[in-house]
Amino acid sequence: MTKAKARTLMLQGTASDVGKSVLTAALCRIFKQDGYRVAPFKSQNMSNNSYVTPDGKEIGRAQGMQADACGIPATTDMNPILLKPSREMSAQVVVHGKPYRDLDARTYRESYLPQAEAIVKESLERLRAAYDIVVIEGAGSPAEINLKDRDIVNMRLAKWADAPVLLVADIDRGGVFASVVGTLELLEPEERERVKGIVINKFRGDLSLLQPGLDWLERRIGKPVVGVVPYLPGLALEDEDSASLDGKRNRAPKQEPLTDRERKREGSGGISPDVRSIGSAQGVVPPGRPLDIAIIRLPRISNFTDADPLLAEPDTTVRYVSSVDDWGEPDAVILPGSKNTVEDLRHLRASGLEAKLLAFAERGGRVVGICGGYQMMGRRLADPEGVESASAVTEGIGLLPLETVFASDKRTERVTGTADLNVPGGPKLKVEGYEIHMGRTRALEPVHAPFCLRSERSPDVPDAYHPDGAMSADGRLWGTYLHGVFHNDALRRAWLNQLRADKGLPPLDRQTGFGEIRERAFDLLADHVRRHLDMARIYRMIGAEIGHGQAE
Repeated sequence: MTKAKARTLMLQGTASDVGKSVLTAALCRIFKQDGYRVAPFKSQNMSNNSYVTPDGKEIGRAQGMQADACGIPATTDMNPILLKPSREMSAQVVVHGKPYRDLDARTYRESYLPQAEAIVKESLERLRAAYDIVVIEGAGSPAEINLKDRDIVNMRLAKWADAPVLLVADIDRGGVFASVVGTLELLEPEERERVKGIVINKFRGDLSLLQPGLDWLERRIGKPVVGVVPYLPGLALEDEDSASLDGKRNRAPKQEPLTDRERKREGSGGISPDVRSIGSAQGVVPPGRPLDIAIIRLPRISNFTDADPLLAEPDTTVRYVSSVDDWGEPDAVILPGSKNTVEDLRHLRASGLEAKLLAFAERGGRVVGICGGYQMMGRRLADPEGVESASAVTEGIGLLPLETVFASDKRTERVTGTADLNVPGGPKLKVEGYEIHMGRTRALEPVHAPFCLRSERSPDVPDAYHPDGAMSADGRLWGTYLHGVFHNDALRRAWLNQLRADKGLPPLDRQTGFGEIRERAFDLLADHVRRHLDMARIYRMIGAEIGHGQAE
């Protein structure tokens, strides 16, 4: 007997950054809680915040996070095409997790999109054959008139998937009624018919004051508002792009997830006021956090979620620094990953941040470089093939005796191993994470490599380990290719205790279990969204019933 294709539901937005990614994760978790085998899908993603699948392929970070919400391993079918902006009007096109080539916007649109359409359809069909429900995330807005004829991410995709569409609007940015009405007005009649409901996201305030507007909106567009989702700050979940870094600081969720009994009671949804947020968390720095960690916000920052676990620590203040005016008096500075290391290094130089960083290091400050930031810390960056820059050689910051040579082949791998943070008598710490880089880095003189790593795909291969990273003799300066380095609880706490010792503070023995925090965040998010969406109506949209899934 042939298995029926999975049901589909698609979330589209009136604009970018309205909260589609997080709401998609919430619905994935809700369907999983209700017993369904569920998978996420986004046909084309534009983001430098990426995720490495278990088989060593690269997809958008949001789809990796959504797969985690579903409790399944991520695959490239969940995001078959990833665009990673590298230069002005140009992006690296990653197809099924591997780099295809760098294309400018016009060439991609005119020459590659016809090929992309077939790739997208095949990926979607495989997911629909393997799961009960596929939750699809759109991109930007479906009302981009100049892009609609070759669209592979919004309404044409909804038609291919035969998916009912929820249109998500962000009330926090203002103009929510105009954005909903305007978007629907710009759709073709058959596209408008596919929109089955409206979700108002990121609400703060008294719902009774909003209700007259909701009543008017439903009369005006002839479609239901299926929920008003209040702000929910403090989720330890990844953001899709660097727009979310504006004001991003420490935050800590406090609300407990629903019990099973409460979850069943709330299953039909309902709308009630709240003051939390979904989407970009913008919390207030709590008092009593003695450690000040500055992360340099590079123009082409990538994989910025490497620092997310630091936000959950009880003794840290984490802030993003864009200019010398933001520098302050940090206890440590992190140079994050970059999609274009050379161009971001030039920005550091022109902005005066490089001089600030050098002066900080000379005074004994602690600096950590991750991937592109690690490459910048070296003495020289060579690009003989013009992978990132027209300059054959660029001088590095010079904090470590390293040379990086860029090449066209990209290493993408999930890795495990050990770390030695140069603590006298300290143990080697187990670590895991992933690598995504096109450069190869070598030491120009003897230097301690603090990491020893190997691919997760070769656990039984003898001598599969390779040294990674470099560290100064005093242990205050180090860099690594290991993305997710601070997701390792023991390493993160050991490093923070070094910062505490610098300030004469006793160590903390507590290790914040970031994986556990993240799992609780998925349940918290799902329970919050379940409270504020009419889930009974949504289940009817997709032709399924609450609690009738058969997932194991």
